[in-house]
Amino acid sequence: MSFLLPKLTSKKEVDQAIKSTAEKVLVLRFGRDEDPVCLQLDDINVPCGEMEFHSVLTLSKTSADLSKMATIYLVDVDQTPVYTQYFDISYIPSTVFFFNGQHMKVDYGSPDHTKFVGSFKTKQDFIDLIEVIYRGAMRGKLIVQSPIDPKNIPKYDLLYQDI
Repeated sequence: MSFLLPKLTSKKEVDQAIKSTAEKVLVLRFGRDEDPVCLQLDDINVPCGEMEFHSVLTLSKTSADLSKMATIYLVDVDQTPVYTQYFDISYIPSTVFFFNGQHMKVDYGSPDHTKFVGSFKTKQDFIDLIEVIYRGAMRGKLIVQSPIDPKNIPKYDLLYQDI
């Protein structure tokens, strides 16, 4: 967990953040405190296997750059099971976006437009995405086209379960 980014620890806190964040993009990073990829995305360069991430985006460093357009919170998937299930958070980290209480969707060229799964490859990818969401939301759009190069978007398979 980053010590520089605020953490939401209950459904009530997440609800309050969604309702009270006005005229800014609300960024909710769902993950776990002890997960190396989440730590690397949030703030801390953590060795992961034989690679060590030094040049990849950290949310805490970008938070100040985007302070006029976005507010970033960390959400632990184990402490907010209602949202984990609602957004189908099966891979972590997953990042969900809101604007004025409205869930913002992004077309990444994959079947899932509800969240970004994985780490952002560059700081500029994240900044560009927030700018596109912000501008689209200001125009009343609920879904926007991702500005991120498709090769920088992590690939994963969606798993559907028949009930």
